[in-house]
Amino acid sequence: MTPPDRPPALWLLSDIASAFGLLTRLPWPQTAHHRPHAAWAWPLVGAVVGALVAGSGWLAGMLGLSPALAAALALIVGVFATGALHEDGLADCADGFFGGWTPQRRLEIMKDSHIGSYGTLALLLTGLARWSALAALFEAGAFGAVVVAAMLSRAPMAAIIATLPNARKSGLSQSVGRPPRSAALMAVILALTGAALLGPPGAGMALAAATGALSVAALARARIGGQTGDVLGASQQIAELCALCAAVALVPK
Repeated sequence: MTPPDRPPALWLLSDIASAFGLLTRLPWPQTAHHRPHAAWAWPLVGAVVGALVAGSGWLAGMLGLSPALAAALALIVGVFATGALHEDGLADCADGFFGGWTPQRRLEIMKDSHIGSYGTLALLLTGLARWSALAALFEAGAFGAVVVAAMLSRAPMAAIIATLPNARKSGLSQSVGRPPRSAALMAVILALTGAALLGPPGAGMALAAATGALSVAALARARIGGQTGDVLGASQQIAELCALCAAVALVPK
């Protein structure tokens, strides 16, 4: 509960600072620790990161660069903004889920800092798909869809960490703590609000993002018995990719 001696507005600001400090490398005021309740603000982080990616693509286009090159530069901006946090989770999950025969061995592989063939392939293939989708959206001038995709991809992380058990007793997910389901619900509402601004294409993007994230969650439950910080990162990457692909198919050209 919120202490009576601290206004709710300050807790909201603290949550936002905690969310940015956890999920990005942006110069944002840092908090002493990450509040589990701050999961509601993760889509706000997505909105800012998505705006940086879309904005860099727009600026590159204004400078005369092709959509393909603009998409490549935008991906670089996104990676720098997040410190490749989610990409690292995707690679670790790919290596662990498909490189081990038991849940314990899969968790050991995921914790290893070295990247294997499955992780390398996952990053290459999803990176290529994201680049292609961004190039198509930039060419169509659908910059808002990029922002919405970033928002939609971060809401499932809050839902997964709030509902699935921790697969291990340590790591990022354990240290952050389990947020209340009300915080996860607020994250979903924020992301869907952003999607609603796009009209029918936004609904399709939301469905695609949810399908991708739920697939990762189901695989994690089957392979390691729950979620970890890597699983959250993988869910973000797959959800965003699915949302971007849906946008390419649904947003008017």
